[in-house]
Amino acid sequence: MTGTNTEINVVDPENVKERFSSVAGLSSSKQEIQEFVEFLKNPKKYERMGAKIPKGSLLVGPPGTGKTLLAKATAGEAGVPFISISGSEFVEMFVGLGAKRVRKLFQVAKEKSPCIIFIDEIDAVGKKRDGNSMRGNDERDQTLNQLLVEMDGIGSDENVIVLAATNLQDSLDKALTRPGRFDRIIDCPLPTIQEREDIFKIHLKPLKLAKDFSIDGYAKRLASLSPGYSGAEIRNICNEAAILAARENARYVNSKHFEDANDRVLAGLKRDTMKLTPEELKRVAYHEAGHAICGWFLKGSDPVLKVTIIPRSKGSLGFSQHLPNEFKLTTKEDFEDRLVTLLAGRASEQVFFNNFTNGASDDLRKVTNIAYHMIASLGMSEKLGHIGYQLDDNSFTKP
Repeated sequence: MTGTNTEINVVDPENVKERFSSVAGLSSSKQEIQEFVEFLKNPKKYERMGAKIPKGSLLVGPPGTGKTLLAKATAGEAGVPFISISGSEFVEMFVGLGAKRVRKLFQVAKEKSPCIIFIDEIDAVGKKRDGNSMRGNDERDQTLNQLLVEMDGIGSDENVIVLAATNLQDSLDKALTRPGRFDRIIDCPLPTIQEREDIFKIHLKPLKLAKDFSIDGYAKRLASLSPGYSGAEIRNICNEAAILAARENARYVNSKHFEDANDRVLAGLKRDTMKLTPEELKRVAYHEAGHAICGWFLKGSDPVLKVTIIPRSKGSLGFSQHLPNEFKLTTKEDFEDRLVTLLAGRASEQVFFNNFTNGASDDLRKVTNIAYHMIASLGMSEKLGHIGYQLDDNSFTKP
């Protein structure tokens, strides 16, 4: 249900269905944001101690990790209206309209107090100001200035909390992230193996599963096969598996459907129309076998899960799937083993065919990125020593 204002989307408390139980994973993030619920439900408890209600919180993490869902669940738990808007909606061609929309947003929020404002993709309007007075930046800077003013104007008795989400925290203006505006930065990282299992359990419930395993069994197995996947990708795998089962007129969704769905998300659709010659198939097989053998024997490389030489829509003629180690610390020797594994496909072609093809282009790109990262960011070069340049992806120059 939308509020009476036609431009600002206000969801009434009874229509906010999400709760913290709806958000699998993000256990530490939920604990941190729980206090906002307490502030909204019982502000007097904190005011008695002289504490002020926080103005807002910034949810930071990769795409698909559940930042929007967590914001909705906070409003649902607190039982307050949820006002949502995207950062891009503030950015207008005509100067002044973005700032006007910001004023209108906070005016509606104060009328609906207590409530939660949620600004998705806040980096669209909150990027660092560079002091350049060019016309292109003028509107965005005015809009950001108005947002800063409005957040400062929220009184302690108004009970309006601003939540914002971004996956580009480093690009935000420092005035926006200082205490008194966004008082807390809550990290929403990619899920661990246990958190992935919990997320799978939620998305597996609506599916008509084969009796090969219980829901817990399916979730445990799939969680181990999906390292580095976000919650959105996990939901996509479950949905793709159900679509594949329906396409085959199967009675149930089984393990094979989940395996095919995982391959589709990872590497794209099978390209049945792409017919390789026997010689090309043999070369692809030797290339992928090179990756697999080094991945199997080298301690620092990721364990091999699967090797295939079926062409895929994302451009690969075959691929070897590995299970990355989810530990945070990586030694120089581990990096070197990964470099060897990536280069092993091209080396295999040289050994068995006495030449090589363009099939290793993606491997070489990965090798270059890892090697550059080791030397320029992690200080793993004996010649250059302990240097650590944090490179900006948007920068046009390198040190």
